[in-house]
Amino acid sequence: MANIGTFAKAEDGVFSGAIKTLALNTKAKFVPIEATANGPDYRVYAGNVEIGAAWKRTSQQDRPYVSVKLDDPSLPAPIYATLVEDEQDQHNLIWSRSQPK
Repeated sequence: MANIGTFAKAEDGVFSGAIKTLALNTKAKFVPIEATANGPDYRVYAGNVEIGAAWKRTSQQDRPYVSVKLDDPSLPAPIYATLVEDEQDQHNLIWSRSQPK
């Protein structure tokens, strides 16, 4: 798995940072939205363009994380990733080849 982004969380719940892959190199933000039963908890934006959605989850070890799906016409397929907090209070976007269960 590869780290494709680093984000900081603001008091209003917005994660701001950058996503860097071979196809993407952009500043991005995760903006909280009012979630519905199965709807996302965040919309992911690059500027004013929505490039994905994200859902709050809890790991089997009882650690919170955010499950992310990024999609853009420049990508051959959606990117699945996990946004996790590290020891320095930063949040790392970790790429995964497959969709999380």
